[in-house]
Amino acid sequence: MTSTASTMGAMAHARAQAAAAAIAEPALPEGVDAAAITFAQRIPASGYANVALGRGTRIRLSDPAGAACAHLLLVRTDAPWERLNVADTVKVPWQAYLGDGHPLLSDQGRVLATVLADTSGRHDTLCGPTAEARQLLRLAGAKHGLAPRDIGPTVSFFRGIRVEADGALTATGSAVAGASVDLLVHLPVTLLVANAAHPLDDRAATELDVVAWAAQADLEVTHNTDPEYQRAVQNTEQAWIAARTPEVTP
Repeated sequence: MTSTASTMGAMAHARAQAAAAAIAEPALPEGVDAAAITFAQRIPASGYANVALGRGTRIRLSDPAGAACAHLLLVRTDAPWERLNVADTVKVPWQAYLGDGHPLLSDQGRVLATVLADTSGRHDTLCGPTAEARQLLRLAGAKHGLAPRDIGPTVSFFRGIRVEADGALTATGSAVAGASVDLLVHLPVTLLVANAAHPLDDRAATELDVVAWAAQADLEVTHNTDPEYQRAVQNTEQAWIAARTPEVTP
């Protein structure tokens, strides 16, 4: 065993550890040019990821082993006071259950992201993160200058919840291994995601894959014809145009 009593010994030990480490990589989406990939990470149980993503990015969250739980928060990168508002994400579309075409809204009535594809159908907008997930999100947020007070309610993917007739919340478990969810980013956002158990489903999490790639053409497609969604998209486009318009110097 290499001694760490000297600087050279410590360096040799660290490099040996790095060489021995097996870092699993997520599977890349079929049909996507590798050059378009902007982020790819496999998140272990009790792990997290944090990354700033541009407008027109497509994100794929995947559950390779069938028991991941992705607690997700979006924060607008150029205006970090604007972030995912779970209450409006449920209220504005008149739907508590996430699925194709569902917007993830800020409290300014703007679409931060839209669910484009979903092969899981087991998600949650009602319970929020566990204490472990919240701590992981705080660590992720701190790397982007966010304080603990900036980490609010999240949505959770791959662990389902249903509301019973009497108002009780019932866990519906996970879908099959390999399920995935695609999101389209409408405004530049910082993605924070923690992979940890769900408040009503305490099974240990399995690995979570996150892959992002440039998909500007997806912004030109109508993903939801509901009037509430269309108004939110209009609000979003106005904000984007205003943010890009240069100031006029008198």
